[in-house]
Amino acid sequence: MRTERTNTQPRGGTGARNQAALRLEEVTKVYGRGGRGVRALDGVTVDIARGSFTAVMGPSGSGKSTFLHCAAGLDKPSSGRAYIGETELGGMNETQLTKLRRERIGFVFQAFNLVPALSVRQNVELPLRLSGSRLDAQWLEEILVRVGLGGRASHRPAELSGGQQQRVAIARALITRPDVIFGDEPTGALDTVTAKEILSLLRNCVDETGQTVVMVTHDPVAASYADTVLFLADGRIADRMHAPTAERVADRMTHLGAWA
Repeated sequence: MRTERTNTQPRGGTGARNQAALRLEEVTKVYGRGGRGVRALDGVTVDIARGSFTAVMGPSGSGKSTFLHCAAGLDKPSSGRAYIGETELGGMNETQLTKLRRERIGFVFQAFNLVPALSVRQNVELPLRLSGSRLDAQWLEEILVRVGLGGRASHRPAELSGGQQQRVAIARALITRPDVIFGDEPTGALDTVTAKEILSLLRNCVDETGQTVVMVTHDPVAASYADTVLFLADGRIADRMHAPTAERVADRMTHLGAWA
């Protein structure tokens, strides 16, 4: 099947920032075998530029989570290729993939996934300690200040609000200076005001430090913080929208069956 290459672009600047942070080439993912197999992704090809913020949207069963899992090396495509930078994930064994995820990918999930017994500082340091990498104390302090937790480094997760816990998760994702941060419904468990604070923080990570963020969401307001929205339907990229607004995204989701 012929597919269109989709490029996502940051809001400002060209050149090095527009090199692909990740790309998928004709990626198909089928769960199950034979006639009962479910095609979760169907020949997806996309480049996502460095220093850009991309939201991925679509109805239930459209392939959003599978897209994230294949792009982040959490799952292997049935066919096609996935790259982080120039590194192809398909030829890597599980040990190599684990190392890559620890060193070059950051994750922010809806459920925060913090270690309750560890302090804020220890939770943020954890990816470096697991990979045996050197801790840059100055970078750690800068991140904690950047996410608004400079005075709470010794607190444990139970002593923090939901929004503060998600800030810890973002700081943890940033500590390794990753190629890409993947967010899986990162504001899904937060109230509206706190969600906007977290989305603004992710936006600032892109604008101020050139971070690349790819976020799966169902919320048009969340998607409006991105540079580009990719709309998935039936495992394929049905449409894309640059400079999105919440109203335009909501309207496109309503009419997603009518592919542009």
